[in-house]
Amino acid sequence: MDMFYFTFLAFVFLLAQEATADDHLGRTTTVGMDHVRGSIGAIVDDSNRAGKEQKVAMEMAIKDFHDRTNQSFDFHLKICQGEQPYQEALAAWDLINKQEVQAIISPGTWEGASLVAEIGNQAKIPVLSIADSTPLWALERWPFLLQASPNQNAQMKAIAAIVQSCEWRRVAVIYEDIDSFRSGVMPHLSDALQEVGAEISNLLALSPFSSPSVLSKELETLKGEQCRVFVVHLSLPLSVQLFERAKEMNMMEIDYVWITTDPVTSLVHSLNASTISSMRGTLGVKSYFPQENPDFQDFYNRFRKKYSLENPEEEDNHEPGTFAVQAYDAVWTVCLAMRESSKGGKQLLDKMMLSEFNGLSGKVQFLDRKVAPAHRFQVINVIGKSYNELGFWSDGLGFSVTIDEKSQYKPSMRGLGQVFWPGGPMITPRGWTPPTDAKPLIIGVPTKSSFKKYVNVTLGNSTNTTHFEGFAIDLFKAAVGSLPFYLPYNFTPFNGTYDNIVKQVHLKRFDAVVGDIAIVSKRYQHAEFTIPYTESGLVMIVPVRPQSSIDRAWLFMKPFTKAMWVLIGAITVYNGFVIWLIERKHCPEFKGSGLNQMGILLSSSFTTLFSSHGGKLHSNLSRMAMVVWLFVALVLTQTFTASLTTILTLQRLEPTVSDVESLRKGNAVVGNCRGSFVASYLEEVLEIHPRNIKNYDSPAEYAQALRIQEIAAAFLEVPYAKLFLAKYCKEFTTAGPVFKVGGFGYVFPKGSPLLPEVNKALLNIFEDGTLLDLETSMITSQRCVDMEMIDDILSLSPSSFWVLFLLTAGTSTAALVVYVVAHKLFGHRTIWTLVLAVMRHWWHLRKSFSRRVSITERSGNFSNTYNSRTQV
Repeated sequence: MDMFYFTFLAFVFLLAQEATADDHLGRTTTVGMDHVRGSIGAIVDDSNRAGKEQKVAMEMAIKDFHDRTNQSFDFHLKICQGEQPYQEALAAWDLINKQEVQAIISPGTWEGASLVAEIGNQAKIPVLSIADSTPLWALERWPFLLQASPNQNAQMKAIAAIVQSCEWRRVAVIYEDIDSFRSGVMPHLSDALQEVGAEISNLLALSPFSSPSVLSKELETLKGEQCRVFVVHLSLPLSVQLFERAKEMNMMEIDYVWITTDPVTSLVHSLNASTISSMRGTLGVKSYFPQENPDFQDFYNRFRKKYSLENPEEEDNHEPGTFAVQAYDAVWTVCLAMRESSKGGKQLLDKMMLSEFNGLSGKVQFLDRKVAPAHRFQVINVIGKSYNELGFWSDGLGFSVTIDEKSQYKPSMRGLGQVFWPGGPMITPRGWTPPTDAKPLIIGVPTKSSFKKYVNVTLGNSTNTTHFEGFAIDLFKAAVGSLPFYLPYNFTPFNGTYDNIVKQVHLKRFDAVVGDIAIVSKRYQHAEFTIPYTESGLVMIVPVRPQSSIDRAWLFMKPFTKAMWVLIGAITVYNGFVIWLIERKHCPEFKGSGLNQMGILLSSSFTTLFSSHGGKLHSNLSRMAMVVWLFVALVLTQTFTASLTTILTLQRLEPTVSDVESLRKGNAVVGNCRGSFVASYLEEVLEIHPRNIKNYDSPAEYAQALRIQEIAAAFLEVPYAKLFLAKYCKEFTTAGPVFKVGGFGYVFPKGSPLLPEVNKALLNIFEDGTLLDLETSMITSQRCVDMEMIDDILSLSPSSFWVLFLLTAGTSTAALVVYVVAHKLFGHRTIWTLVLAVMRHWWHLRKSFSRRVSITERSGNFSNTYNSRTQV
């Protein structure tokens, strides 16, 4: 680069020796001959609108500064037509060596400004660049260069905010193939789009000298793509040609979106009616500067008058734009610095860097030799032969209709007002167009699926056509059928691994992939996935075997719970105690020592369950308690017998392997699907040695390998495991935990506009039950009856018999209470004597109560008679 500039400067020096100063190439303006404080140079290109505005604005700035401060400056203006960098370099050479200027305001293109900066740096003359963009490295290379135009990088955030608010995910960028556009702004646009979840789908670089035929060819290429959102970052002349060609090719119609950046949008006001009509429906982002203050209004009126006088050939488009305002402030920056410093060079540069004043563009202040970057931009919409100012976007705040203290900021531009899109619709375009019958989607389908119920690709014998069947295929067809638009597609078989078929999407050989594709993180570097349409997880399948007989020693206890056994024992002892207490006076065998009676009590409590003692009982109370207890015992005995019989006739099964740790310790061999990611997961995560991992192609191979103990376990994803166990439910089972991995999904290119639409369609299918119906149909086709496990049989608890226990306990308690009460009151009388005594007592109570009621009634009648006679 240094050699290039050295060679170029030598070339410029030779040209400068031969060049003569022509009047049409230069103009010197001095307002007031008194108090001339210095000499200022400027270079403009008046062959375009931006240069014409800059020229008029700078001349006005020199005059305004004199009128306000009574200080004059020599202002040397060099006119370079055609934006040829060598002409601008020659003009800078002439300004420094012949006009002896102390500062130079460089042209509006970076290509020319960079050469002027090199010349100014050699001569130690400050150079103010008003180019649309200045690379960061330029300020380090040229210490005497100052960037006088605000950095427009934040403008790319404004464009990204528009893309986000309209929910577009992909954009195509058309930019001018020059250094300032290519390296200065494009990286910032790419970063801004990534922050909002969008990406650049296509980059189209156009030469500044592109012919109409080249433009048509490039636009035809873009027209064939799905993306319909175009960001245009071109100079105004090239943009005008582009939009005229786009209109001729019907690319300014419905579904198309065009967004222009500041180089175009800031000059839209200067376009004639016929030119601006070709941009109808375009959105634009341009630099914002306050237009309400009196200084700008005065400048606005005087600018229109002066511009119309100097450019009478133009139509009534004389308003000043961003370029005029920036040029005006740049001249004021130099004048203010020269007023405070009588010397040039480094001292003048330092004064410029300390400048701080309110210009037409707002507050002008330099930070690290750059004017403060722009943070506010205006959003416009081209309508008919003019444009509508929709609102504003502020960095860190969002969109607003106005810029003041009462402004309400929103993250979406939908609140700015109605946007008129190309073709006239008022509904926001979706930003892409689905494939047509002429170009349907090419969808890859894997042919090596181990489970054909999910994906089955077969070749017809007679028709020589390929048939695609299975759960994944049916679900995709259902999802496409629920899309709000027609989506043509063709299935194409792929005979390769699952990783390779995902890579084909990245290589653009497939537009999508449909099948039992596992969602794995490393595959995201090539493509994106839909939401999972199956359960996620990885499980271990192992054979089952009969459980050891040692575990069956206490099997007879299984029918009842521990609480049930305790309650049976307690109620039995309690009933025996009641019968013993009632019958002990009548049975000699119930008498004896305390220890003997305790033994008789316990033995009689349980023997009553298995023998009849009804004829030996002497008391009706004990007979009543015994009858109820025998009924309860009969129910319990029959229930116990039935439950135990069921348990003994079942085979108790258990997994042959309990967890992965036992596999590793035993150096066991395991199996997985061929071509699946599971092999790498077993090796990297579960730490199983690669030589102990075998691949299989079908469920039958898994089953056979497990039967002959070729492998100790098989690792299958949950959707596969459900199918496998549905077919081999009596021989195999799952063991260990479920390892968390992604489920199955469909594959689409990164940033595909179809992806959110398909996700939405899948959610609709999930919610309306279609997914459940398809899955049930698949599983049912291989369903078998599982063998019941003993652990699945619930032991009976007291809650199942609480009524019976309450009945027998209540009966025995009632007999006990009656016996105790009778014994205390009547001694050894029989129960019937007790009953008669109770009935006699009840009869006497009733007669006494009736007598009292009769006396009360008579007293009442006597009182009523006496009162009546007294009144008479």
